[in-house]
Amino acid sequence: MKWLTGNTKEILTALNEEAKLTQVDNQKVEEQVRQIIQEVIQNGDQALKAYSKKFDQVTLQDLSISKETIDLAYQRVEIEVIKALEAAKENIVSYHQKQKQHDFMDTEQKGVLRGQLVLPLARVGVYVPGGTAAYPSSVLMNVLPAKIAGVKEIIMVTPPSDEGIPDVILAAAKIAGVDKIFQVGGAQGIAALAYGTETVSKVDKIVGPGNIYVATAKKQVFGTVGIDMIAGPSEIGILADEIANPVYIAADLLSQAEHDTLARAILITNSPNLATQVEKEIVRQLATLPRKQIAEQAIQNHGRIIIVATIEEMFTIMNEIAPEHLEVQLTDPISYLHEIKNAGSIFLGEYASEPVGDYFSGTNHVLPTSGTAKFYSPLGVYDFVKYSQVTYYTKEALADAKDAITILARKEGLEAHARAVECRFN
Repeated sequence: MKWLTGNTKEILTALNEEAKLTQVDNQKVEEQVRQIIQEVIQNGDQALKAYSKKFDQVTLQDLSISKETIDLAYQRVEIEVIKALEAAKENIVSYHQKQKQHDFMDTEQKGVLRGQLVLPLARVGVYVPGGTAAYPSSVLMNVLPAKIAGVKEIIMVTPPSDEGIPDVILAAAKIAGVDKIFQVGGAQGIAALAYGTETVSKVDKIVGPGNIYVATAKKQVFGTVGIDMIAGPSEIGILADEIANPVYIAADLLSQAEHDTLARAILITNSPNLATQVEKEIVRQLATLPRKQIAEQAIQNHGRIIIVATIEEMFTIMNEIAPEHLEVQLTDPISYLHEIKNAGSIFLGEYASEPVGDYFSGTNHVLPTSGTAKFYSPLGVYDFVKYSQVTYYTKEALADAKDAITILARKEGLEAHARAVECRFN
């Protein structure tokens, strides 16, 4: 891992320079995705099948996954896995139910009623990645908040393969309550959800992670539909002092490094001794890690150990990084909660290991990355509703407000606005 030392300004400058170097011009991908989206708009299901043959080497007769196929997949999954998914579902539901918001109405002014309606989206699309790894936990994290919000129909798309969709993915979809599943992936899957085809219904919003083609497609269809966020590589930041356990810290850093060779793992500490122990422990743990090649490359290229003098500096730097996952392994970690300004998901204490949030605590693991925690939030129930404002005035109430309204309208040069109010009193 690369070490950074110095004052706060010097360290932040170094991190900003590193961030600039990792920015990639993806104009080629942008154009490829644009062409795929146009092809799907023009040719619908035919385009989806052609791209499945081209990109996935699968010839499809039917894009949809039948209920019978889903039920059989569920039955083939080990009972302990089903039980773990059900337990995770219970925690996710209990946490996200507390995010529900409700309508309100107020009558504070005589003759005036103001309010807000909280309305669920009608139809949502969930993208589930394919490839070498299957993430049933992500199915639960994306689908259950939508169900709690009251979304009427949830459509899942996932890339096809010769071996079929992994049983555990279909089982998780059944447990979460997905309504329809289609075996279509990549940018073409996003295009199908955004614009609809003969088989795939157009949705109101698309959520779920994917590769650069999926992320680019989501960015390009935004505006036609809503999206959750543009997710980058996974990342973890850990704040630790001299009492922290280096074994735990190394394990948690590697838990994110094994996701992707571009994953970021960052330790900030005021203890050079701890930093040295953590680095040694990472080497030891890497030796037996099944995904060693991925994790080792991530640690070497994007792993950072930052040494500062004070805890205050630790928080200043980490708040600027705004990590996707933030662990606070300091003495009395809860007392520092309000020092945290920017983080996707916060884990307090040495036993709140980040994977607890990935799988079981009930907090969502769909999180803002690449510093976007400064203005984005974790996926939640609030992502699957929209708000409509309500206004009611009596004639008497409008009479009281008439002069202020017409003055402002004419100040802005909008005479028709002023007349629309005045005509009610002529």
